[in-house]
Amino acid sequence: MNILIVIDGLPGGGAEKVVLTLAEGFLRAGHRVSLFSLRDVCEYPLPEGLTYRVISDKSRTPWRKITELSRRARLLDQAVQASEEFDLVLSNLHKTDRIVARSKCLPRHKVWFCLHGMFSTSYLGHRTGLSRWMKKLKIKSVYQNRNIVTVSQAVADDLSHFELRPSQLRVIYNPFDIDAIRQAAAQECEFPPDSYLIHVGRFHESKRHDRLIQAYAESHIELPLVLLGQGSEAQTEKLKKIAQDLGVKDKVLFLGFRPNPYPFIRNAAMLVLSSDSEGFGNVLVEALLLATPVVSTRCPGGPAEILKGELARGLAQLNSHDLAKVMADIYQHPPQINQKSLSGFGIKPICEQYCSLAKNA
Repeated sequence: MNILIVIDGLPGGGAEKVVLTLAEGFLRAGHRVSLFSLRDVCEYPLPEGLTYRVISDKSRTPWRKITELSRRARLLDQAVQASEEFDLVLSNLHKTDRIVARSKCLPRHKVWFCLHGMFSTSYLGHRTGLSRWMKKLKIKSVYQNRNIVTVSQAVADDLSHFELRPSQLRVIYNPFDIDAIRQAAAQECEFPPDSYLIHVGRFHESKRHDRLIQAYAESHIELPLVLLGQGSEAQTEKLKKIAQDLGVKDKVLFLGFRPNPYPFIRNAAMLVLSSDSEGFGNVLVEALLLATPVVSTRCPGGPAEILKGELARGLAQLNSHDLAKVMADIYQHPPQINQKSLSGFGIKPICEQYCSLAKNA
Protein backbone atom coordinates (compact mmCIF):
# COMPACT_ATOMS: atom_id res chain seq x y z
CA MET A 1 0.00 0.00 0.00
CA ASN A 2 1.16 3.55 -0.74
CA ILE A 3 0.35 5.86 2.18
CA LEU A 4 0.60 9.66 2.40
CA ILE A 5 0.74 11.48 5.73
CA VAL A 6 0.37 15.26 5.72
CA ILE A 7 1.15 17.48 8.72
CA ASP A 8 1.81 21.17 9.38
CA GLY A 9 5.34 20.50 10.64
CA LEU A 10 7.30 18.33 13.05
CA PRO A 11 8.17 20.44 16.11
CA GLY A 12 8.29 18.59 19.43
CA GLY A 13 4.67 17.68 20.12
CA GLY A 14 2.36 14.76 20.83
CA ALA A 15 0.53 14.63 17.49
CA GLU A 16 3.82 14.87 15.61
CA LYS A 17 5.26 11.99 17.61
CA VAL A 18 2.15 9.89 16.90
CA VAL A 19 2.50 10.57 13.18
CA LEU A 20 6.12 9.37 13.12
CA THR A 21 5.26 6.28 15.17
CA LEU A 22 2.54 5.46 12.64
CA ALA A 23 4.97 5.99 9.77
CA GLU A 24 7.46 3.63 11.43
CA GLY A 25 4.74 1.00 11.87
CA PHE A 26 3.61 1.25 8.25
CA LEU A 27 7.19 0.91 7.01
CA ARG A 28 7.79 -2.16 9.18
CA ALA A 29 4.69 -3.74 7.67
CA GLY A 30 6.14 -3.27 4.19
CA HIS A 31 4.10 -0.28 3.03
CA ARG A 32 5.49 2.71 1.17
CA VAL A 33 5.11 5.89 3.20
CA SER A 34 5.45 9.54 2.21
CA LEU A 35 5.30 12.37 4.73
CA PHE A 36 4.58 15.86 3.40
CA SER A 37 5.39 18.58 5.93
CA LEU A 38 3.93 22.02 5.27
CA ARG A 39 6.74 23.73 7.22
CA ASP A 40 10.48 23.16 7.29
CA VAL A 41 10.47 22.28 10.99
CA CYS A 42 11.59 18.86 12.24
CA GLU A 43 12.82 18.12 15.76
CA TYR A 44 12.47 14.34 15.55
CA PRO A 45 14.61 11.70 13.84
CA LEU A 46 12.83 10.37 10.76
CA PRO A 47 12.23 6.62 10.25
CA GLU A 48 14.53 4.96 7.75
CA GLY A 49 12.81 4.43 4.40
CA LEU A 50 10.37 7.34 4.82
CA THR A 51 9.93 9.64 1.82
CA TYR A 52 10.00 13.08 3.44
CA ARG A 53 9.14 16.26 1.57
CA VAL A 54 8.77 19.83 2.81
CA ILE A 55 6.12 21.90 1.00
CA SER A 56 6.82 25.34 2.38
CA ASP A 57 5.03 28.53 1.43
CA LYS A 58 7.44 31.25 0.30
CA SER A 59 4.88 33.88 -0.67
CA ARG A 60 5.66 37.41 0.58
CA THR A 61 2.85 39.31 -1.11
CA PRO A 62 0.88 41.83 0.98
CA TRP A 63 -2.30 39.75 0.54
CA ARG A 64 -0.66 36.42 1.35
CA LYS A 65 -2.82 35.80 4.44
CA ILE A 66 -6.03 36.14 2.44
CA THR A 67 -4.92 33.64 -0.21
CA GLU A 68 -2.90 31.34 2.05
CA LEU A 69 -5.15 28.28 2.15
CA SER A 70 -5.90 28.10 -1.56
CA ARG A 71 -2.29 28.88 -2.47
CA ARG A 72 -0.89 26.20 -0.18
CA ALA A 73 -3.47 23.70 -1.43
CA ARG A 74 -2.13 24.28 -4.94
CA LEU A 75 1.42 23.64 -3.72
CA LEU A 76 0.24 20.43 -2.07
CA ASP A 77 -1.48 19.35 -5.30
CA GLN A 78 1.72 19.92 -7.27
CA ALA A 79 3.55 17.57 -4.89
CA VAL A 80 0.75 15.00 -5.14
CA GLN A 81 0.81 15.12 -8.94
CA ALA A 82 4.58 14.48 -8.88
CA SER A 83 4.06 11.34 -6.77
CA GLU A 84 2.64 7.90 -7.42
CA GLU A 85 -1.04 7.41 -6.62
CA PHE A 86 -1.77 7.03 -2.93
CA ASP A 87 -4.08 4.39 -1.46
CA LEU A 88 -4.59 6.16 1.87
CA VAL A 89 -4.11 9.80 2.92
CA LEU A 90 -3.94 10.85 6.58
CA SER A 91 -4.20 14.56 7.34
CA ASN A 92 -3.10 15.70 10.81
CA LEU A 93 -3.71 18.95 12.74
CA HIS A 94 -6.34 21.56 12.00
CA LYS A 95 -4.30 23.94 9.85
CA THR A 96 -3.20 21.02 7.70
CA ASP A 97 -6.81 19.83 7.45
CA ARG A 98 -7.94 23.25 6.19
CA ILE A 99 -5.37 23.01 3.36
CA VAL A 100 -5.96 19.33 2.53
CA ALA A 101 -9.73 19.96 2.39
CA ARG A 102 -9.08 22.36 -0.50
CA SER A 103 -6.99 19.87 -2.50
CA LYS A 104 -8.25 19.13 -6.00
CA CYS A 105 -5.91 16.17 -6.59
CA LEU A 106 -6.47 14.03 -3.50
CA PRO A 107 -9.49 11.74 -3.99
CA ARG A 108 -12.02 12.62 -1.31
CA HIS A 109 -12.78 8.99 -0.41
CA LYS A 110 -9.09 8.24 0.28
CA VAL A 111 -8.54 11.17 2.66
CA TRP A 112 -9.02 10.74 6.42
CA PHE A 113 -8.74 13.69 8.79
CA CYS A 114 -7.09 12.62 12.06
CA LEU A 115 -8.33 14.65 15.04
CA HIS A 116 -5.97 14.63 18.02
CA GLY A 117 -7.70 16.97 20.46
CA MET A 118 -10.91 18.29 21.91
CA PHE A 119 -12.05 20.98 19.48
CA SER A 120 -14.68 22.42 21.81
CA THR A 121 -11.98 23.17 24.38
CA SER A 122 -9.25 24.43 22.06
CA TYR A 123 -11.43 26.41 19.64
CA LEU A 124 -14.62 27.31 21.51
CA GLY A 125 -13.62 27.49 25.18
CA HIS A 126 -12.76 31.20 25.16
CA ARG A 127 -15.26 32.33 22.49
CA THR A 128 -18.74 33.77 22.86
CA GLY A 129 -21.43 35.23 20.64
CA LEU A 130 -20.62 35.85 16.97
CA SER A 131 -17.00 34.76 17.33
CA ARG A 132 -18.10 31.36 18.67
CA TRP A 133 -20.72 30.93 15.93
CA MET A 134 -18.19 31.82 13.21
CA LYS A 135 -15.61 29.36 14.54
CA LYS A 136 -18.17 26.55 14.66
CA LEU A 137 -19.10 27.33 11.07
CA LYS A 138 -15.46 27.24 9.95
CA ILE A 139 -14.83 23.91 11.68
CA LYS A 140 -17.96 22.46 10.12
CA SER A 141 -16.94 23.65 6.64
CA VAL A 142 -13.72 21.62 6.84
CA TYR A 143 -15.04 18.34 8.24
CA GLN A 144 -18.67 18.04 7.19
CA ASN A 145 -19.25 14.83 5.20
CA ARG A 146 -15.56 13.90 5.36
CA ASN A 147 -13.82 10.78 6.64
CA ILE A 148 -12.67 11.34 10.23
CA VAL A 149 -10.46 9.41 12.64
CA THR A 150 -10.44 10.47 16.29
CA VAL A 151 -7.85 9.38 18.85
CA SER A 152 -10.50 8.70 21.51
CA GLN A 153 -14.25 8.24 21.78
CA ALA A 154 -14.35 11.48 23.76
CA VAL A 155 -12.92 13.39 20.78
CA ALA A 156 -15.53 11.75 18.55
CA ASP A 157 -18.35 12.70 20.93
CA ASP A 158 -17.00 16.25 21.09
CA LEU A 159 -17.86 16.77 17.42
CA SER A 160 -21.53 17.07 18.42
CA HIS A 161 -20.76 20.64 19.54
CA PHE A 162 -20.29 21.49 15.86
CA GLU A 163 -23.32 19.61 14.50
CA LEU A 164 -20.96 17.61 12.30
CA ARG A 165 -22.00 14.59 10.24
CA PRO A 166 -18.88 12.75 9.04
CA SER A 167 -19.04 10.56 5.97
CA GLN A 168 -17.26 7.89 8.03
CA LEU A 169 -16.05 8.05 11.61
CA ARG A 170 -13.51 5.73 13.25
CA VAL A 171 -11.99 5.83 16.72
CA ILE A 172 -8.38 4.61 16.68
CA TYR A 173 -6.19 5.04 19.74
CA ASN A 174 -2.63 6.32 19.44
CA PRO A 175 0.12 3.78 18.69
CA PHE A 176 3.06 3.04 20.97
CA ASP A 177 6.30 1.33 20.02
CA ILE A 178 6.33 -0.66 23.25
CA ASP A 179 9.73 -2.31 22.80
CA ALA A 180 11.38 1.00 21.86
CA ILE A 181 9.85 2.77 24.87
CA ARG A 182 11.10 0.10 27.27
CA GLN A 183 14.52 0.10 25.65
CA ALA A 184 14.78 3.90 25.94
CA ALA A 185 13.64 3.68 29.57
CA ALA A 186 16.55 1.34 30.38
CA GLN A 187 19.03 4.21 30.03
CA GLU A 188 20.54 5.71 33.16
CA CYS A 189 18.43 8.07 35.27
CA GLU A 190 19.89 10.65 37.65
CA PHE A 191 17.31 9.78 40.33
CA PRO A 192 16.96 6.48 42.23
CA PRO A 193 13.73 4.47 41.76
CA ASP A 194 10.56 5.57 43.54
CA SER A 195 12.19 8.72 44.91
CA TYR A 196 9.96 11.36 43.29
CA LEU A 197 6.65 12.10 41.56
CA ILE A 198 6.66 13.29 37.95
CA HIS A 199 4.72 15.34 35.42
CA VAL A 200 5.79 15.33 31.77
CA GLY A 201 4.45 18.04 29.48
CA ARG A 202 5.02 21.54 28.15
CA PHE A 203 4.18 24.51 30.35
CA HIS A 204 0.87 25.45 28.76
CA GLU A 205 -2.21 26.75 30.53
CA SER A 206 -4.28 23.72 29.48
CA LYS A 207 -1.84 21.40 31.29
CA ARG A 208 -2.69 23.17 34.57
CA HIS A 209 0.64 22.97 36.36
CA ASP A 210 -0.86 25.43 38.84
CA ARG A 211 -3.46 22.82 39.82
CA LEU A 212 -0.74 20.17 39.98
CA ILE A 213 1.47 22.17 42.36
CA GLN A 214 -1.51 23.05 44.56
CA ALA A 215 -2.59 19.41 44.72
CA TYR A 216 0.97 18.30 45.44
CA ALA A 217 1.18 20.70 48.38
CA GLU A 218 -2.17 19.48 49.72
CA SER A 219 -1.27 15.80 49.32
CA HIS A 220 1.55 16.06 51.90
CA ILE A 221 3.52 13.45 49.96
CA GLU A 222 7.13 13.84 51.11
CA LEU A 223 8.76 12.93 47.80
CA PRO A 224 9.78 15.81 45.50
CA LEU A 225 7.77 16.64 42.37
CA VAL A 226 9.78 16.59 39.14
CA LEU A 227 8.50 18.69 36.22
CA LEU A 228 9.85 17.60 32.83
CA GLY A 229 8.93 20.23 30.28
CA GLN A 230 9.40 23.82 29.36
CA GLY A 231 7.48 26.95 28.47
CA SER A 232 7.84 30.69 28.33
CA GLU A 233 9.97 32.39 30.93
CA ALA A 234 6.89 34.18 32.27
CA GLN A 235 4.96 30.92 32.66
CA THR A 236 7.90 29.22 34.38
CA GLU A 237 8.36 32.08 36.84
CA LYS A 238 4.62 32.07 37.57
CA LEU A 239 4.77 28.37 38.51
CA LYS A 240 7.86 28.88 40.65
CA LYS A 241 6.03 31.67 42.48
CA ILE A 242 3.08 29.34 43.17
CA ALA A 243 5.46 26.71 44.58
CA GLN A 244 7.11 29.35 46.78
CA ASP A 245 3.79 30.70 48.07
CA LEU A 246 2.64 27.16 48.94
CA GLY A 247 5.84 26.38 50.81
CA VAL A 248 7.06 23.67 48.42
CA LYS A 249 9.61 25.70 46.45
CA ASP A 250 12.50 23.38 47.35
CA LYS A 251 10.48 20.23 46.59
CA VAL A 252 9.26 21.16 43.07
CA LEU A 253 12.11 20.51 40.64
CA PHE A 254 12.05 22.22 37.24
CA LEU A 255 14.24 20.03 35.02
CA GLY A 256 13.29 21.46 31.64
CA PHE A 257 12.86 19.45 28.44
CA ARG A 258 14.56 16.07 28.17
CA PRO A 259 14.70 14.35 24.76
CA ASN A 260 14.34 10.96 26.47
CA PRO A 261 11.86 11.23 29.35
CA TYR A 262 11.38 7.48 29.72
CA PRO A 263 14.07 6.74 32.34
CA PHE A 264 12.53 9.49 34.48
CA ILE A 265 9.03 8.04 34.02
CA ARG A 266 10.24 4.50 34.79
CA ASN A 267 11.92 5.52 38.06
CA ALA A 268 9.07 7.72 39.32
CA ALA A 269 6.89 6.55 42.18
CA MET A 270 3.90 8.03 40.34
CA LEU A 271 3.08 10.11 37.26
CA VAL A 272 0.43 12.81 37.54
CA LEU A 273 -1.55 14.47 34.73
CA SER A 274 -3.45 17.60 35.75
CA SER A 275 -4.86 18.85 32.42
CA ASP A 276 -8.16 20.58 31.65
CA SER A 277 -8.46 18.42 28.52
CA GLU A 278 -6.50 15.72 26.69
CA GLY A 279 -7.30 14.34 23.26
CA PHE A 280 -5.86 11.01 24.36
CA GLY A 281 -3.19 11.21 27.08
CA ASN A 282 -0.11 9.50 25.62
CA VAL A 283 2.01 9.89 28.72
CA LEU A 284 -0.48 7.84 30.76
CA VAL A 285 -0.03 4.81 28.51
CA GLU A 286 3.75 5.33 28.43
CA ALA A 287 3.91 5.37 32.23
CA LEU A 288 1.75 2.26 32.54
CA LEU A 289 3.93 0.45 30.00
CA LEU A 290 6.85 1.20 32.33
CA ALA A 291 4.89 -0.08 35.38
CA THR A 292 4.60 3.40 36.90
CA PRO A 293 1.27 4.15 38.67
CA VAL A 294 -0.63 7.12 37.27
CA VAL A 295 -3.11 9.75 38.44
CA SER A 296 -5.05 11.97 36.06
CA THR A 297 -7.82 14.50 36.16
CA ARG A 298 -11.05 13.08 34.76
CA CYS A 299 -10.83 15.77 32.11
CA PRO A 300 -12.66 15.84 28.77
CA GLY A 301 -10.74 13.49 26.50
CA GLY A 302 -9.00 10.13 26.62
CA PRO A 303 -7.81 9.56 30.24
CA ALA A 304 -11.06 7.85 31.33
CA GLU A 305 -10.76 5.51 28.32
CA ILE A 306 -7.22 4.56 29.33
CA LEU A 307 -7.72 4.24 33.09
CA LYS A 308 -10.32 1.50 33.39
CA GLY A 309 -11.01 -1.16 36.00
CA GLU A 310 -8.78 -0.81 39.05
CA LEU A 311 -6.78 1.92 37.27
CA ALA A 312 -9.89 4.13 37.38
CA ARG A 313 -9.05 4.79 41.04
CA GLY A 314 -6.46 7.16 39.62
CA LEU A 315 -9.06 9.51 38.10
CA ALA A 316 -9.70 12.77 39.97
CA GLN A 317 -12.18 15.59 39.55
CA LEU A 318 -11.07 18.86 37.99
CA ASN A 319 -9.94 20.55 41.20
CA SER A 320 -6.79 20.51 43.29
CA HIS A 321 -8.49 19.13 46.41
CA ASP A 322 -9.72 15.92 44.77
CA LEU A 323 -6.50 15.58 42.78
CA ALA A 324 -4.52 15.75 46.07
CA LYS A 325 -6.76 13.11 47.65
CA VAL A 326 -6.38 10.72 44.70
CA MET A 327 -2.62 11.30 44.56
CA ALA A 328 -2.29 10.35 48.22
CA ASP A 329 -4.45 7.24 47.74
CA ILE A 330 -2.57 5.94 44.69
CA TYR A 331 0.79 6.71 46.32
CA GLN A 332 -0.16 4.71 49.42
CA HIS A 333 -2.03 1.93 47.59
CA PRO A 334 -0.80 1.66 43.98
CA PRO A 335 -3.02 -0.45 41.69
CA GLN A 336 -1.92 -3.54 39.84
CA ILE A 337 -0.94 -2.75 36.24
CA ASN A 338 -1.85 -5.51 33.78
CA GLN A 339 0.76 -5.28 31.03
CA LYS A 340 -1.12 -7.72 28.80
CA SER A 341 -4.11 -5.39 28.66
CA LEU A 342 -1.85 -2.65 27.26
CA SER A 343 -0.78 -4.67 24.21
CA GLY A 344 -3.69 -3.28 22.18
CA PHE A 345 -1.90 0.08 22.17
CA GLY A 346 1.04 -1.48 20.33
CA ILE A 347 2.23 -0.12 17.02
CA LYS A 348 1.24 -3.20 15.01
CA PRO A 349 -2.48 -3.51 15.94
CA ILE A 350 -3.00 0.26 15.69
CA CYS A 351 -1.37 0.45 12.25
CA GLU A 352 -3.54 -2.45 11.10
CA GLN A 353 -6.62 -0.44 12.10
CA TYR A 354 -5.38 2.49 10.02
CA CYS A 355 -4.66 0.24 7.03
CA SER A 356 -8.24 -1.05 7.20
CA LEU A 357 -9.41 2.47 6.37
CA ALA A 358 -8.19 2.01 2.81
CA LYS A 359 -10.43 -1.04 2.45
CA ASN A 360 -13.44 1.06 3.44
CA ALA A 361 -12.64 3.81 0.94
